[in-house]
Amino acid sequence: MVSENVLGKPKKYQGFSIDVLEALATYLGFKYEIYVAPDHKYGSPQDDGSWNGLIGELVFKRADIGISALTITPDRENVVDFTTRYMDYSLGVLLRKAEKTVDMFACLAPFDLSLWACIAGTVLLVGLLVYLLNWLNPPRLQMGSMTSTTLYNSMWFVYGSFVQQG
Repeated sequence: MVSENVLGKPKKYQGFSIDVLEALATYLGFKYEIYVAPDHKYGSPQDDGSWNGLIGELVFKRADIGISALTITPDRENVVDFTTRYMDYSLGVLLRKAEKTVDMFACLAPFDLSLWACIAGTVLLVGLLVYLLNWLNPPRLQMGSMTSTTLYNSMWFVYGSFVQQG
């Protein structure tokens, strides 16, 4: 961007691209003069095959280098060489920071209430079936480390199997 012109001083440019240009000039040892493309455009192909703007200045060899926030397109890459991008930014949205609240039921958030009800119903139903099958089976089979096949132990066995706990 152009800084303010004070008391007839020549235009002075400032910004990240100018900082990069100055660093390159210092490192590589060259001098430069900044000018803006006469038509103040970035560059697009014309009907007759020529280019306007910054790309046109480079194609017609009126400029040796162009520094700008310029989009790299396939058409432009066919006529000039680009460096890799040295600065990349995208559109962002600013939002007010949410107030932090502690929710003790946050662990339930991944599933909907109806799914939690189905899981609880399944644990209860399967626990009841395990209890009934063990009660009806005369030589009571041992379930895991359980020795007693009460309804409570049957439910706990099914829940422990469900959440992969012993």
